[in-house]
Amino acid sequence: MPVPIPRQRAIPAVESGQAQAAPQDGPSRNDTPRKEATVDNNAATQLTLLVIEDDPGGSTVVPELLDPAGKPIRVRTARNLTEAERLLTDDVHCILLDLALPGSGRTADDDELAVLRHVLELAPRHAVLALTASGDAERGAEAVRVGAQDYLFRDELDGRLLSRAIRYAVERKRSDTAERRLAEGRVRAQENRRLERGLLPTPLLEGSSLRFAARYRPGRSRALLGGDFYDVVRTPDGTVHAMIGDVCGHGPDEAALGVELRIAWRALTLAGLCGDELLGTLQEVLEHERSDDEIFATLCTVDIAPDGRRAGLCLAGHPAPLVASPGRPARLLPYDNNGPALGLLPGARWPRMQVELGAEWSLMLYTDGLIEGHVGQGRERLGQDGMVSMIRRQLSEGLRGEELLRAAVNEVRSLNGGELADDVAVLLLDREG
Repeated sequence: MPVPIPRQRAIPAVESGQAQAAPQDGPSRNDTPRKEATVDNNAATQLTLLVIEDDPGGSTVVPELLDPAGKPIRVRTARNLTEAERLLTDDVHCILLDLALPGSGRTADDDELAVLRHVLELAPRHAVLALTASGDAERGAEAVRVGAQDYLFRDELDGRLLSRAIRYAVERKRSDTAERRLAEGRVRAQENRRLERGLLPTPLLEGSSLRFAARYRPGRSRALLGGDFYDVVRTPDGTVHAMIGDVCGHGPDEAALGVELRIAWRALTLAGLCGDELLGTLQEVLEHERSDDEIFATLCTVDIAPDGRRAGLCLAGHPAPLVASPGRPARLLPYDNNGPALGLLPGARWPRMQVELGAEWSLMLYTDGLIEGHVGQGRERLGQDGMVSMIRRQLSEGLRGEELLRAAVNEVRSLNGGELADDVAVLLLDREG
């Protein structure tokens, strides 16, 4: 029996032989562009139904279909999947599919729902109603299990039933889509939190008199993740090792690589490696783990002697740390022997510089997100000199530890006029005389 195809008085359905889209109403205040096949909560957008069955020309007329606002539901018809694909534009909200439609390319096991599966692949964002014979409820139920929003019996179809079924299918599809996105968001948030725990470790400083503070803030395009990473550990000989690094790029891939490099650094440091030997091994790790040969990472490592008065410094394309001592203004440590970033030059070397810290000091390691923010409305950036001046002033105001880091990051954001484009990581080690 042919499928009853609803016809509209004001907006006629497309005849199957013409294969053209239904005429559209002229623009109005309520017309808005649609990016997804979902129904607006206030029903301001007119619903459109695409009917796919093999004999639309022989269908009978049924009463006009109405949406929740009392507006006519527009109808388009297609005899086969080829026509359906051409008529399946973004303003279509629901598809009415005759399960008896001859399939193109059925599977070897003669899957009775092959056409439905094809339509679901063709229109993953659209609501789908399956149409079947009244004696084939099992097939209709199977269609719902496969992915249709509901099923209808062909010989019981009328305008009122179909109108209600369309509204239900569209709302159910919208709800299912929202629920799926919420579930995906929860999974991403859980993954982000796991990665964030890897990026922001608990320092291993048991037995050390040094005080530790850190601050991490991702750039504005990311909620939790970035490519910045840091770590601090104390080895059995009493040496305190600190590290901060930055993988080029942003997002979960870069964050994951940062976690790998941080864990590798901690393991190698606890195994007794430092300086050039440690950085060379980290470069091998990066080269094996990166997804693209152009990905690199900058790194700064500091190993503070057990007496706390001197330290070894290695820079791999990274900004030099800042040190402040009583009676002496904050300054940058030497960076003349800065080696290349990890992953840029095979066989590179990273000289280890010996620096004197004194009896009392504060040592700040940071990533370039702290110095690359803009100052005011122009293109001028804060830079290292601007950062040094800012830290000097904040130290003179009595700020220390976490309070100092919080003030520094907040002021950099304020100077930039809002969130920074890059991630920011800062760690601070203090030694009192």
